[in-house]
Amino acid sequence: MIQSQISQQLAMMQLADSFFPTGSFTLSHGLESLVQTGKINSVEDLQVFLQLLLHNKVGTTDLVALLHSHRGINDGNLEAARQADSQLFAQTAIAKIRETQRQSGRALLMVSSSTWQDERLEILNREAAQGKIHCLHPVIFGAVAAIAGLSEQNTVLAFLHSLVSGILSAAIRLGVLGHIQTQQILLYLASDIETVWSTARSMNLEQMRSCTLAIDIAQMQHPKLAQRLFAN
Repeated sequence: MIQSQISQQLAMMQLADSFFPTGSFTLSHGLESLVQTGKINSVEDLQVFLQLLLHNKVGTTDLVALLHSHRGINDGNLEAARQADSQLFAQTAIAKIRETQRQSGRALLMVSSSTWQDERLEILNREAAQGKIHCLHPVIFGAVAAIAGLSEQNTVLAFLHSLVSGILSAAIRLGVLGHIQTQQILLYLASDIETVWSTARSMNLEQMRSCTLAIDIAQMQHPKLAQRLFAN
């Protein structure tokens, strides 16, 4: 039992680590556009951005699809991952976000297939190559985490930690804040992450929704920026 718990904790840290090569360091989730247009220029602005993203988009779309995929894999139902992938693709209105979700999802699937070497991941790999699934990152993350033995809670925490720390890293590179402030924000968001997890686990695919208009507009404007450090 102790070895099993340690293995799960190590897998959780492995998936949450920016060292895991999925290309997440290239994503700002609209932050770069908001910084360049002067809409985010303080720690307080960044905290609000992250809270809106967590509560009104990630927690009510990405996490719902992630959990549906995780539960399906645990139940031996690969079709659940396909359903989550299809529903999340339909729910993601911005083409650039769908594209980056697919790219990071395929990178995650490729690395994970070589790392955990599970038949279910091989099936998803083949279906992605054949264009049968979109291979969106949250869905693949849920499937990989289930195969790695992570609980629902640890899967969500690993996913959200990776997301938030990636955005904070982007904020440092954009000159919004420093390293100490990012750690303070990461701790500050702990209660938000807990609330988002509690909401997502009670939702189903048909209840997925998002409402982050300012962030959506910023993400759509991002390709038109004269200079860009990030892919979205």
